Amino acid sequence: MNLTTKELYLKMPENTVLIDAQGISLKYADKQILQNISLSIHAGEIVTIVGPNGAGKTTLIRALLGLQTIDQGKLYKKNKLRIGYVPQKIRLDPVLPLTIKRFLTLTANYAMNQIEQVLLETGVKSSPETSIYHLSGGEFQRLMLARALLAEPELLVLDEPVQNVDYLGEAELYRLISDLRKRYQCAVLMISHDLHVVMASTDRVICLDHHICCQGEPCDVSLHPEYVRLFGSSKTLSIYNHHHDHSHEVDGSIQEHKH
Repeated sequence: MNLTTKELYLKMPENTVLIDAQGISLKYADKQILQNISLSIHAGEIVTIVGPNGAGKTTLIRALLGLQTIDQGKLYKKNKLRIGYVPQKIRLDPVLPLTIKRFLTLTANYAMNQIEQVLLETGVKSSPETSIYHLSGGEFQRLMLARALLAEPELLVLDEPVQNVDYLGEAELYRLISDLRKRYQCAVLMISHDLHVVMASTDRVICLDHHICCQGEPCDVSLHPEYVRLFGSSKTLSIYNHHHDHSHEVDGSIQEHKH
């Protein structure tokens, strides 16, 4: 079942719509990057965009956030929408000394108790005075999440949030994102390539290949012919779902759960 944008929109009250895009298109150097994209993001839901490399996923997110100018279509954002954004890449000059605390206060001054709270919530174990260049890939991703949470977002936008994370830590990071959604009562819009985890940790999937091939609940999208064309048969997809008495940290270490 492929729900249309109109059907998805009507499932929730109008005042829960955070972003609504209608027929947006974008070209770059005469190449069509996005074509006739229509979608809505509602309060409280986790929406994941999947698609092959070069499908326009990052461009779509940037367009929805107003960071990329569209050529056609209409884009609505809730008034004064608070957004926390974790980009796919961030360029930092290693010559510039940056501690965790300084990194979190580059764009605004936050009280130390606010900083300590988001570090605790995201599982960053290093001291606020630690250089960010001493962090592992996984802990830096958690730091990026902490930075986004300082905005107390209504919408948390994540572009490949588990990049540079050990595969054992990926599921823990996705679980953290789900917990943060509940804690902050925010919507989550993310791009991911990890189909096994995504299909078990999202409310809605949007399959993108310059246009929206299909969208809907994971179990429905995984059966859609366009999804199968891009990613293969759903029979070969083992959806991640397990329960045990320990967890894998982002660095691969094991944390035993106390009973």
